[in-house]
Amino acid sequence: MIAAAIPFAAPALAHDAKPTAAMPQGWSYPFSCCSGYDCREVSQTSISERPEGYVIKGTGEVVAYSDKRIKNSPDGEYHWCSVAGANDGKTICLFVPPSSY
Repeated sequence: MIAAAIPFAAPALAHDAKPTAAMPQGWSYPFSCCSGYDCREVSQTSISERPEGYVIKGTGEVVAYSDKRIKNSPDGEYHWCSVAGANDGKTICLFVPPSSY
């Protein structure tokens, strides 16, 4: 598996998500999720929804829908926080857009 092929956005400033149309001023990642470099916005194609939960495509990790690491995304985009910000790191938090159903 090639982790470099995962389409991640450029890292944001420490604890801050980049501004979007939905959140022009940006927003801050909670300290429980981010140590200044653990979190970043990821493309919608990096995460898939399966019956068992959200799947982080780059690692194959499954995060159950009931898992407390799942957070609502203030800007409607996916944001993934992993240990040391590594593309192959374990999930600390996963910010998900609101469900369409």
